[in-house]
Amino acid sequence: MARHIVLGAGGIGRSVAHALISAGEDAVLVSRSDRDLGPDGATAVALDVTDETRLADLATGARTIVNALNPSAYTHWERDWPPMAKAVLAAAERSGAGLITVSNLYGYGLVDGPITERTALRPNGVKGHVRVEMWEQALAAHAAGRARVSEVRASDYIGPATLGTSLVSGMLIKPILKGRSPWLPMGRVDAPHSWTYDGDVAALVRALALSDGDADWGRAWHVPTDAPATFAQLGEEVATITGAKARPVHVMPRSMVTIGGLVVPLLAELRETRHQFERPFVLDSSDAQARFELAPTPRHTAVEETVAALRAAGIKG
Repeated sequence: MARHIVLGAGGIGRSVAHALISAGEDAVLVSRSDRDLGPDGATAVALDVTDETRLADLATGARTIVNALNPSAYTHWERDWPPMAKAVLAAAERSGAGLITVSNLYGYGLVDGPITERTALRPNGVKGHVRVEMWEQALAAHAAGRARVSEVRASDYIGPATLGTSLVSGMLIKPILKGRSPWLPMGRVDAPHSWTYDGDVAALVRALALSDGDADWGRAWHVPTDAPATFAQLGEEVATITGAKARPVHVMPRSMVTIGGLVVPLLAELRETRHQFERPFVLDSSDAQARFELAPTPRHTAVEETVAALRAAGIKG
C-alpha cells in the first residue's frame, strides 16, 4: 500500500481519493478546512498548500501528489494560481513524490479539429496562459530531473461528483428537472462539445499514480471522454431519461453577455472560453484509452447519474 497526497477536497479530489482507496492505496485528502470531507478510509488534513515546507513534509514518503486544486475566485486565477502551483511543484521536488496535475483545455485556445495531446498550446486568454505556465514550469523540472510530473486534461465536467461546478449540470439539466427551459450564458445549441465524466478523471489519475512506466510521465494525457454532444442533444437526452417534457435550450445573446460583463466580473471572464461552445470543441482521448485500457463512461450513463444525483440533492420538477 502506497500513500498518495490529494490536494483539494472538491468533487474531483474526493473522487480521486475514493478511486485510490478502492485500489488498496492510502489517500490523504488535503484542504483548508479541518472538516473531514473525504470518502471512507481517507485521512483528512487541513493545510494551506502555499505552505511549501509543511506540504513537502506531508508528502515525504508518498508515491504521488495529486493537484486537484482550483482557486476559490474564478476571476483571479493570475493572482491565486501561481503561488499555489509554485509551492506544490517545490513540494514534489523536495519530497520525491510524483506530481499529477488535474487540468483543463484552456491552454489550447482556439482550435480546429479534434484536440490531441500533440495539439499546440496557444492560449487566447489569461486563464489559458496561467495553465500553460504551470505546465511548462513542471515540465522543466521534469526535464532537469528535479521532479516526475504528468498532467491529465479534461473537457467540461458532467457527473454526480461535480454538480456545483458543472455548466451542463447546473444550467441545463437542473432547469429541465424543474420544468423550465434552460438559458445558457454562451454558445450555440448545435455546436458539438466534449463532456468529460468526472469519474473518468479519477480513473485516469489512479492509473497514472500506480504506473511504473517512465514514458507515462513527463507528458500530458487526455481523460477518456465519450463522443461529443450539442446542448440540444443533451437537453433531449435529459427529457428522455426523466420522462419530462422536452424543453428548448436557449442561449443569451452574445452582446447581452458582453455588456453584462462590464458590471458582473464573472460574465466578463466567459469571453476567454466562449469559443469552446460556439464552434465544435472535441477532445481526442485515444492515447489514454489505448495505454491504460480505459473506456470512457457512455454519455447516456453520465447523464443518468447526474440526473439521479440532482434529484437526490432535492432538485425535482
